[in-house]
Amino acid sequence: MAIKQRSLRRERSIKGKSLHTGEEVNLTIKPGKVGSGYLFRRIDLFGKPEIRPSFANVTDLVRSTTITNGNANVHTVEHVLSALRGCGIDNAEIEIDASEPPIMDGSSRPFVNLIMEAEPVEQEAEREFIELTEPVTVSSGNRSIIALPYDGLRITCTSADDRGSHVQHLSIDVDPETYIAQLAPARTFTIYEEIEELLKIGKIRGGSLDSAIVIKGDKILSKEPLRFEDEFVRHKILDIVGDFSLLGKALHAHIIAVRPGHSLNSELVGKIIERTTAKKQAKKSPKSFVLPDETALDIRRVLDVLPHRFPFVLVDRVESIEGNETLVAIKNVSINEPFFPGHFPGHPVMPGVLQLEAMAQAAGILLLRMNSSEGKVAFFMSADKVKFRKPVVPGDQLRIVAKLDRVRGNKLATAKVECRVGEQVVSSANLMFSIVDAGDEG
Repeated sequence: MAIKQRSLRRERSIKGKSLHTGEEVNLTIKPGKVGSGYLFRRIDLFGKPEIRPSFANVTDLVRSTTITNGNANVHTVEHVLSALRGCGIDNAEIEIDASEPPIMDGSSRPFVNLIMEAEPVEQEAEREFIELTEPVTVSSGNRSIIALPYDGLRITCTSADDRGSHVQHLSIDVDPETYIAQLAPARTFTIYEEIEELLKIGKIRGGSLDSAIVIKGDKILSKEPLRFEDEFVRHKILDIVGDFSLLGKALHAHIIAVRPGHSLNSELVGKIIERTTAKKQAKKSPKSFVLPDETALDIRRVLDVLPHRFPFVLVDRVESIEGNETLVAIKNVSINEPFFPGHFPGHPVMPGVLQLEAMAQAAGILLLRMNSSEGKVAFFMSADKVKFRKPVVPGDQLRIVAKLDRVRGNKLATAKVECRVGEQVVSSANLMFSIVDAGDEG
């Protein structure tokens, strides 16, 4: 069932302190146009530069996700993006007057509340999804994350610190209802021993127990009790939802993560983009070889496979292919052929050299049926035992039968080819080809 894109009915604002810079910041979410996705706007900078949260714009992944456009950047975008994606919002603009959204209570719940106040609304266009057809995985040491084909979004996550304590596990189907109730309230957390080092590198200057949970040994330091017994792994899933919004579209997948982090999440996002882009290009690009299950080719596929173009395409269709051994092709000889006016005026005859070329093109298609021929080109090198038995005239239909004779190391090949009109052989030849990589012609 088609799902409509969603945006917001009105704009709403929120104010608070940022986690890493400690600055006071105002954030406003606004409606976005159909198909526009998410957009951050730094209204505190000259020209109000815009930064799109995409994988290509990620510049820092140390304890948060930072996006950059030129000299403008926005830190710690994952909680805002998580709230938008988790609530099923496809298009929205986010204006801020500092380099980082407010951390609030360390969860995405304040942003979810803001979205609900702004009132989600359906738009005219349908939502587009990224659909996986095969597993995509990345790993680093004892950390890993994999995305599997799935009809929906399911996240299975195992969270643990470096000492293997506070191990938590959760598997959950993510939709707006479950996200708002089960994931959005989960707060960010840190290990007590890491605080000093984070401060040294300029992080968490605005952090406090108001905005994060601190783990000190077996103790949990928090201004309020844990909201879930497994709040840590729920926040890890919250971050995954936010980081995966960098795909630019909603994802259908089952994500299985073991000790994930922003860097690993982003790496998998990049790999998914790489795979899906490659598949799109493959669909757009004509296949310059014959697929194993193709037993006939129409003119469109002939043009995909052969490098020739008008007026030198001398195969109209491939009628049949038997394995890698035999091919039957058709060339309809019309009075409109460009060579007839000069060969010969008043007595049109198809030149024997063009019959030979038609044989070479048919045999070349047969050679590109071999499994090893992807990305290859078959070059006609020589002809032997060439015979022309009867003139070919307008109205004739050449039936070209090519039989593969020998292949030497996938580099050289010979074929026996003949042209027939009706049951009569009108020409024949033994042809030799060189099989080279496309692009190595010179």
